[in-house]
Amino acid sequence: MFLTSVSGGLVALGLVATATKVGTAFYAFGLVLLPTLTFVGLVTFQRAVQSGVEDYGYAVRIARLRAYYFDNAPEVTPYLASVPPNRRLAIQGLHKSGWPVFRTVAGMVGIISAGLAGSSVGLAVASSSLAAALSCGVALGLIVLTASMRYQSSVWDRAVQTALFEAQDLGSQSTETEAGKYPTNKPTAFPVGRRRSPRSSPRRTDAIQDQATAKEANKCAN
Repeated sequence: MFLTSVSGGLVALGLVATATKVGTAFYAFGLVLLPTLTFVGLVTFQRAVQSGVEDYGYAVRIARLRAYYFDNAPEVTPYLASVPPNRRLAIQGLHKSGWPVFRTVAGMVGIISAGLAGSSVGLAVASSSLAAALSCGVALGLIVLTASMRYQSSVWDRAVQTALFEAQDLGSQSTETEAGKYPTNKPTAFPVGRRRSPRSSPRRTDAIQDQATAKEANKCAN
């Protein structure tokens, strides 16, 4: 939606510039359109960051499920991609490469929003001189871009730290479970792939024996 709005708005701005020959109406239209697109871009940027963090949380949980299967059901290992623990997120496409904040959907939206913000200021001061318009536009664009990328980095750092703390809590709980200290507020879970053997009651055993004795007696009578 954001990219559609930007493309449609820039096409409309170009048509207005052609019709008015870059007159007063063009500046008025541009100063209304570009800040509006900038606002839409910043809101889209924040939502894209939230979606990325949610996807990261899902990937972490999937990696934990894979680790549980490897530990408690080793017979399924040939059917799953077995990798070292530090590569369980990488096989899902989460690579720690250079400039990660710029290689996301949120990073792309942040760059476009910074360009729109700089264009808004440049258009506002374009009547004075071209050099002032370029310098002000570039300066504001860089400020918005830097603030956006720092915000994205801080959100991702908090998400990673939260995932690490959850992993440590799960590790401590599993250690207590192995030692026989089960939490009181949770029922004891049986390992996957193992079923409890049914326990035969004495009454059921006696009934089965009586039935077998009756069958033998009928055979002897016949």
